[in-house]
Amino acid sequence: MGWQHLATLPASGAAIRYAQEGLVAGLITGSWGAHPKDQQCWPGGSGLGGCPRRGSGKMSGGTAHLLTALFVVAAMGYPSRRSATDLHATPRTTVTFDELSGVRHFSAHTFNYSTLLLEDDRGILYVGARGAIFALNSSDVADGSHRTIHWEASPEKQMDCLQKGKNNKTECFNHVRFLQRLNSTHLYACGTYAFHPLCAAIDADRFMLPSHFEEGKEKCPYDPARGYTGLIVDGGLYTATRYEFRSLPDIRRNLHQRPLKTEESPLHWLNDAEFVASVLVQESKDSPVGDDDKIYYFFTERAGEETTSFFDKSQVARVARVARICKSDVGGKKILQRKWTSFMKARLVCYMPYYEVLRSVCSLDGGGWASTVFYATFTLSAQWRTMEASAVCRYNISAVQHAFEGPYMEYQDSARKWSRYDGAVPEPRPGSCITDHSRRKGYNSSQDLPNSVLDFVKLHPLMFEEVKPAGGEPLLVKKSVTYSRLAVDRVQALDGRSYDVLFMGTGDGWIHKVVVADSGVHIVEEVQVFRDPQPVESLVISHAQRSLYVGAPGGILQVPLASCARYASCYDCILARDPYCAWDGRTCRAIASTDSTGLVQDIQSGNKGCRSSSGRGSLPWKNRTVLRGDDVLLPCDQRSNLARAVWLLNGSEVPATGQDQLRVGVDGLLVTDTLPQHSGEYRCYGEEQGLRTLLAAYSLTVLPELPRSPTDTPQPHAASQVDSDVKVAYISAIVALVVVCAVLSAILLYMSCLEKRKGKYVLGEPRPASVELQTVSANCLRKGHHEEEEELTYPDGCLRIIPGEAPTAATSPVKELPAAVPPLPPPPPLPAELTNGVGALPNVLRKMNGNSYMLLQQQEEPLASPLYSASFTEELSKILEKRKHTQLVEKLDESSV
Repeated sequence: MGWQHLATLPASGAAIRYAQEGLVAGLITGSWGAHPKDQQCWPGGSGLGGCPRRGSGKMSGGTAHLLTALFVVAAMGYPSRRSATDLHATPRTTVTFDELSGVRHFSAHTFNYSTLLLEDDRGILYVGARGAIFALNSSDVADGSHRTIHWEASPEKQMDCLQKGKNNKTECFNHVRFLQRLNSTHLYACGTYAFHPLCAAIDADRFMLPSHFEEGKEKCPYDPARGYTGLIVDGGLYTATRYEFRSLPDIRRNLHQRPLKTEESPLHWLNDAEFVASVLVQESKDSPVGDDDKIYYFFTERAGEETTSFFDKSQVARVARVARICKSDVGGKKILQRKWTSFMKARLVCYMPYYEVLRSVCSLDGGGWASTVFYATFTLSAQWRTMEASAVCRYNISAVQHAFEGPYMEYQDSARKWSRYDGAVPEPRPGSCITDHSRRKGYNSSQDLPNSVLDFVKLHPLMFEEVKPAGGEPLLVKKSVTYSRLAVDRVQALDGRSYDVLFMGTGDGWIHKVVVADSGVHIVEEVQVFRDPQPVESLVISHAQRSLYVGAPGGILQVPLASCARYASCYDCILARDPYCAWDGRTCRAIASTDSTGLVQDIQSGNKGCRSSSGRGSLPWKNRTVLRGDDVLLPCDQRSNLARAVWLLNGSEVPATGQDQLRVGVDGLLVTDTLPQHSGEYRCYGEEQGLRTLLAAYSLTVLPELPRSPTDTPQPHAASQVDSDVKVAYISAIVALVVVCAVLSAILLYMSCLEKRKGKYVLGEPRPASVELQTVSANCLRKGHHEEEEELTYPDGCLRIIPGEAPTAATSPVKELPAAVPPLPPPPPLPAELTNGVGALPNVLRKMNGNSYMLLQQQEEPLASPLYSASFTEELSKILEKRKHTQLVEKLDESSV
């Protein structure tokens, strides 16, 4: 049942959306199988973190969502013959950046090395970057022999770009977006040139910019982030993008005697399209009907079909499309003048209907256009902001042709939607190329087509049939991964068959290497090619150099197509299922096209060819000795993510679950509360595809108690004597510590008494206008009842501040007052806020310029001393203000009172 008949299902639009959300949720969560090394738990038991229990008898919410979603998708015409875990493949090995070997790196003083052109026969890799074009040695991009063309945007254009509101850190530069061979002598390059696109024909031998540039506004996008694709075919430049600021997306042909573009009225042939790739398919070669070559464009755009009414109206669904045009199209004579007469587009489906974003497309042919296949990567659209997943699908050229030969869609103005067109179709068939049949009827070019055909093409650009993937399902579905770029190679294996090998770059700087076999896809390895996460923007394969070139914002990498030496044994080599590698009896080496004698390989099953019964003959034994009741971990590193750890104890297999004291985990075997019967020989094997590889061997000895020499074994009375000696030693140490503490306390008390006898403290060196702080006897803390005591009692408590020069000699704690003291003038009223922003000090701890001052038992009663006419707070504020101006110390924030 197709999407167009979905309305007949007994489900509302909300239910359908709920089912699809369940499908995506099942994809992102563990319903699709987990990476073995993600299961960081020890099955059984508690205390060390147990794995979740299974088989509880109740269906989880994620499982219910998934089953509902699968039912709806199956009803929609997307059956899946394989389980979800089959689709979610796990990379067999993980290679981190520090483990890389044979990788070469190139970078200069620029960014965004995203446009690559490989000429294998010339041994040159051309790279278009930001403000530069490089010619690298394809055999070694890092040998320093590269040539450079500096093509920076002029300061005037950069200023214009900035005045338009663009970003002068990313956008107002010349980003080279197009770089291809124009003819035998020249390259053709186009750049954004700070939102003023320019193009240039470059002499390949001299490798210099020409004196004259061409206008690029109809050949290159203004925005460096805009989706763009281009080809040069027979001297004509075929490009697709959104060219100018407010222009609509368009497919154009330039550098041709008849420039063409897409139609914009009354219907927009392209609806907010983001282009991904374009592919030339030479269907004219050996064509029995005299067909024309075609160019296929792949892009994502807003959906206009009626099926979008089943989704949330607030979310505009985006769909993947494939469109085609004929190379010999010259436009119409009166209708569709300078417009394509062969433009048609169809829906490209892969996995989750109407929630797919096309990211990359690559094509392969087996020697003829009829065997052409397209590989495409998809990611979730913006509606799934909290989810990340990718899907890979393969399409045959026959499926694409079938869609373009099927019924058309028609836009209904009354309903404002697209629906199937069931009316009459004029002859010759609208959108088709000129063939021998057309020529026999007098239609030798598109300008000879009747008006009825051109009018029909103008109003019916969309096809009703969808292009479905080969096998009716995706090749691969991967959660938590965004595949940003794709490259495909076809490799001849030792079994005489050809296998497609996919290299897929991720958004965080990894490469996944995938081989497509009859049993499904197998991810050979995942390789971290960049230490700092960055998106892989370009991938190019060189058969001559057996290298993969990776373009990214930070530079160019040259990575070997295979690192066969990484597989140390026959089992490792065979289980890898790498079409580039084979076992020669001693090592795993790359397959040479000339000599394959004595080599062993098994791509289909990955378990045949090795003669030995185990992957490794023998390993050195490691001895482990523990006391009874202790825990011990026997490590076992599983190099393969697909291998299952199998432990043998004295020849008997240790069950993964069911024993409390023996727990098999991803890092090894954990033995808890060891007993003497746990002693023995332990062997760890990695089991994969029915093969077992010995990875570790241990000899474990569990001792009942600490070992002692017979001559040193103490008698019972000797043991008691030893215990008493130990107790005496402990008591002696404690007594010594107590004595030391008492002596230190006495010294500290004596020093404190000496300080009290000094009676004063001087701030800094003695100098005029210094401040003396005197300590006052404890008697001053209370009010005197007699007149003599009144003179010794101060309203400010125990801290007294006397302005003037401090004497150097020590005095008594209470200084005698002079016989006659002239009255001090009343201080001026203090402002509410001091000059440094700190208010008058309250009766709490305040801090100014890093110095802390604590007011001890300050009293708010009227002053009784004849020496002061202001409160302690006012006087201290004055002194501090004066101190700030007189610079008592060089750095105020390094002294304190």
